[in-house]
Amino acid sequence: LMRLLCLLRLPGVVGAVGYPVSFRQVARMTLADVFGTNEPLTVAQECARAAVVFVYGLALVRLAGRRVFGKWSALDIIVSIVVGSNLSRTLTGSAPFGPTLAATAVLMGLHWVLSHAVAWSPRLSHVIEGRGVRLLDDGTAEKKKLMAHAVSEADLSEALRGAGIEAPDGAKCIVLEPSGKLSVLKK
Repeated sequence: LMRLLCLLRLPGVVGAVGYPVSFRQVARMTLADVFGTNEPLTVAQECARAAVVFVYGLALVRLAGRRVFGKWSALDIIVSIVVGSNLSRTLTGSAPFGPTLAATAVLMGLHWVLSHAVAWSPRLSHVIEGRGVRLLDDGTAEKKKLMAHAVSEADLSEALRGAGIEAPDGAKCIVLEPSGKLSVLKK
């Protein structure tokens, strides 16, 4: 352990010869020595932060449940971007370690609460996630809706092929779901 700490060059641990002075000195290391502060971090401090951030992020996702990023709705995307940004700032030392991890936990908690509330309330689901939009009915594409939602004819054709349908008249409808996925219902 002492050689490893030496190789990683943790501040305050390496003696004049390049080896730890004593186990007592290693034992007296503070969390600031191990994880650093907002100053430039050593390789060892960034590695220690990486390990904690990885385990912390994994624990948060497991606690939040399987659905947490399963649908990739607008809510999921926003939360994933903000959580990823927070965790990366924590890892690199550009934000305080503890408070940023706490803020990340609050974000994941809010996501969990909102995703459960959306599951229970159709009205809230429509407000937060939006509604599906019919882009094609009985084989006829609605050009205005396609343009309004930036969906091309090629996108429709791809969705039809994915459903095993060769031509638009073989589909009852194509719906642009709140997640951005195109769902095809066969006739």
